[in-house]
Amino acid sequence: MRVLLQWLLFFVATTFTTETMGAPNKTPKLSPIDPRLRDLNIDNLATVSSDLETFFYNQTLDHFNYKPESYTTFPQRYVINSKWWGGAHNNAPIFAYLGAEGAIDGDIKILGFLPENAPRFKALIVYIEHRFYGQSNPVGSMEKSVKNKNLRGYFNSAQALADYAEVLEHLKKKLHAHNSPIIVMGGSYGGMLASWFRLKYPHIALGALASSAPILYFDNITPEDGYYSVVTNDFREVSENCYTTIRKSWDEIEKVASKPNGLAILSQKFKTCSPLKDPVDLTNFLDSTYASAAQYNAPPKYPTTQICQGIDRASKTIDILDRVYAGIVAYQNKPCYNMTQQVSETSIGWQWQTCSEMVMPIGITSKVSMFPSSPYDLQEFINNCKKLYGVTPRAHWATTYYGGHDIRLVLSKFASNIIFSNGLRDPYSSAGVLEDISDSILAVKTTNGSHCLDILSSKEGDPEWLVKQRQEEVQIIKRWFGKYYHSLRVLKQ
Repeated sequence: MRVLLQWLLFFVATTFTTETMGAPNKTPKLSPIDPRLRDLNIDNLATVSSDLETFFYNQTLDHFNYKPESYTTFPQRYVINSKWWGGAHNNAPIFAYLGAEGAIDGDIKILGFLPENAPRFKALIVYIEHRFYGQSNPVGSMEKSVKNKNLRGYFNSAQALADYAEVLEHLKKKLHAHNSPIIVMGGSYGGMLASWFRLKYPHIALGALASSAPILYFDNITPEDGYYSVVTNDFREVSENCYTTIRKSWDEIEKVASKPNGLAILSQKFKTCSPLKDPVDLTNFLDSTYASAAQYNAPPKYPTTQICQGIDRASKTIDILDRVYAGIVAYQNKPCYNMTQQVSETSIGWQWQTCSEMVMPIGITSKVSMFPSSPYDLQEFINNCKKLYGVTPRAHWATTYYGGHDIRLVLSKFASNIIFSNGLRDPYSSAGVLEDISDSILAVKTTNGSHCLDILSSKEGDPEWLVKQRQEEVQIIKRWFGKYYHSLRVLKQ
């Protein structure tokens, strides 16, 4: 039986990987950045690197208690770009990017929405790193942090939001920018943080842009099969033959693996960098490759199309696994393919976050899925977390603290100024806010968009629907600023 789909991160250079806890549980990662793109746009970064200034804020470890250890501090990194800022004397705005499950450096490189729109608003840009990631780790090592029972309890989203509030208040005071409105932005988990920040700290943030934020993938609000149903649909829309080939391949892998020399045959067929020790390493690799292709199914290449074209071109090949391999090569042509699970700062940190509060029940139950059945099993997930950390995940805490149930009714009564942006080819859009909730809680979606595509750097040749999506978001933010400055003028009369 396939492993359960419960981890939210696979974080390596080319595709997803998993952490292990007894059995290697896995679900797709939440990063806004396709791993294949992390090294792109380095030239663009170099052209603005002189405009970036790095600072460290002496951050409080525990914002919510007054025990002696709560007063411990650690340096939290934030990066400022003031190139286009109109200044405090003009009450010029601030764009604040809320870092998520990784060092802030990679996001700065390719998230173009902030620097591309800062000039028109004369906005200051600040990127704030999430506690425990990158250079904002209290003890300098993620591995040490999650092993420390007295420290890892401070590693959660509520503390992270309080960090952002502290840094932004400090920055406004430092710059004498008391009346400069702040728009917080984030993608994926960071998008969830941005929307939650607006709800929890409305006196600090005027509004929030939450890109590809699956805030409804908690507490069974979204059907567990939502993510993988979109992945299947993405592939099936490209090619029925491709969909059928992938769907049949899992049984074929199992059949070949059961032979005396089956693992050697599979290793040769898929050009693994090292001999397979378990067929699950191959199925995990393929599963995560398909999920990655769908999640980051961006123009102009559209990864799902690349894979399906490779499979369809090889459709005359008798061996179904040869066809599957042809699809992988069409997507990522490499001398060999690494099936070994990789460990990174992000995978270690996010594993703790999912075992504490970020419990997102993702499974596979659809009878028409191109993936084998793998229902979500909360009890097994709990058992694995207990083995790893000795803690029981708080499966209902996210909705208790942030809400989610009856979101249209609840948010329409008290919330405002949030943009939930999604691309419907992104599997995580299945748990996003896809319809307007009020006049100022707005859903901006595109049929062909992928994960966090709207906040990535624009480029020549972007499709019209993507250009319009970004323009719509800018116009909404412009309206927020217009109302804010009008109210500010009225108050000063």
